Amino acid sequence: MGSKLGSAFLAGMFFTFFLDFFFILGLFLNYIEAQEIDVYYNVLFADHQNIYLYALGVVIFGYLFLFYKTKSAVIVFIVSFAVVNLMQIPSIGKSVGEMIFAQDNQIISSGKHIYIGTVVYEGRKKFWFYDDELKEIITIEKDKINE
Repeated sequence: MGSKLGSAFLAGMFFTFFLDFFFILGLFLNYIEAQEIDVYYNVLFADHQNIYLYALGVVIFGYLFLFYKTKSAVIVFIVSFAVVNLMQIPSIGKSVGEMIFAQDNQIISSGKHIYIGTVVYEGRKKFWFYDDELKEIITIEKDKINE
């Protein structure tokens, strides 16, 4: 029983990771690169994992592939893969990226400047910020922001 649970866990991790990879890839191509945000895919992938959703996926796919009918599990996986691959469509990937990353109506003070607009993406060390007055995306170092 222990080896079957271990196999279910590993299978769940593999299939969930596979779906997660394509989800983040769609966001990267259609939101991050479209906004010309300078961040590597690996950083994006690592920084924006939702551990609870990932764990849920591991449990669901692990259970389906080892304790349920294989045909049904494959159908569920293919449907899930098709839904995740909708992120590859530019308009959908951009909209989902905006829902996940964008923060509207933000005010950021940096040095003598006050910026009003939208945080397009918050990285580890920088903000990519669309300034309403300048009508462009600017980069602001986090350590230069006045608290």
